[in-house]
This record gives sequence, structure tokens and C-alpha cells, in this order.
Amino acid sequence: MLGVMATRDAQRMAEERGLDLVEITPNAVPPVCKIMDYGKFKYEESIKAKQARKAQKVQKVKEIKFHPGTDTNDFNYKLSQIRGFLSDGCKVKLTLQYRGRENAHRELGEDVINRVLEELRDECFVEQAPKTLGRVLGALIGPPRKNGPRPRPAEQQSAPDGAKNTAG
Repeated sequence: MLGVMATRDAQRMAEERGLDLVEITPNAVPPVCKIMDYGKFKYEESIKAKQARKAQKVQKVKEIKFHPGTDTNDFNYKLSQIRGFLSDGCKVKLTLQYRGRENAHRELGEDVINRVLEELRDECFVEQAPKTLGRVLGALIGPPRKNGPRPRPAEQQSAPDGAKNTAG
């Protein structure tokens, strides 16, 4: 901390030490500068950025396709696949494509997707509700959130054995 000084004085001090005068926060009044080796600073920043990229987790999205006429065994097999993907931490895109006359009975397709969501309600988090785009009905689900649902306040929780709650 050298305090507030003229720019020329700061530049002269940096040259005497064989370093660079680097402006850190230009919007401050007065601007904040630092005397440092700029090449070394850039190198350290690139190393930090590389470490951040390495630590970053890429979220995979798997897709499971359904049709309005998906039978029970196929449905159960696809449910087990979805459970496996969710346990691996992947998001799952549920798609249901209408073909030909299936377009006339879109409620059958919506029932299939709603049945999947109902079966998996405790095992997943619905990130995108079922939505129709053209001939495709799609939804996106992901693994359950780590911080789960919030507990209710004590006065709202039901007392055991049907006793009245006297809190509050």
C-alpha cells in the first residue's frame, strides 16, 4: 500500500523495480493500480482458469422416447433405464412423438408422460414440465435436489396419536 500518488510517479517506481503498473479497478475514484509482473500475473490467471474448467462437472442429458401405444413391458423397461440414468446423475429428456392418427388422440400421449412422472415422483426433480412442440411432447427431469423439501414449521406439523397441537 503506497497510498494515493500521481500516475507518473507510480510508473517511475514500477520501471525502477523492473515491473509493470497494472490498473486493477479502473472505475474507482481514484483508480486502483498495482505494481507487478504482468506476464506472471497472466500465467497464474490461465492456470486458475484451467483448474476451474477441470473441476467443472458437465451435466449429461439422456433421452428416452415413448409413443402413445407403449406397452407395459416396454414402459417398465424404460422406467428402469430412467432410474439408472438418474442414479448416475444424468438429466433425462422424455420425448413422445405422435405419428399419423396418433395426433387425433394427444391425450393418450399426455397420459403416458404423466404416468412416467407419477412413477418417478420421489426419485426425480421435474425441471421442465411436459410441453408440446409440434408433433413432439417433451419433458425434462433430473436427479433429486440435495437440499430436498423444507420441513414445515412446528405449529403446522400434525401431532402424533391424533392429539391436538398446543404449540403457538
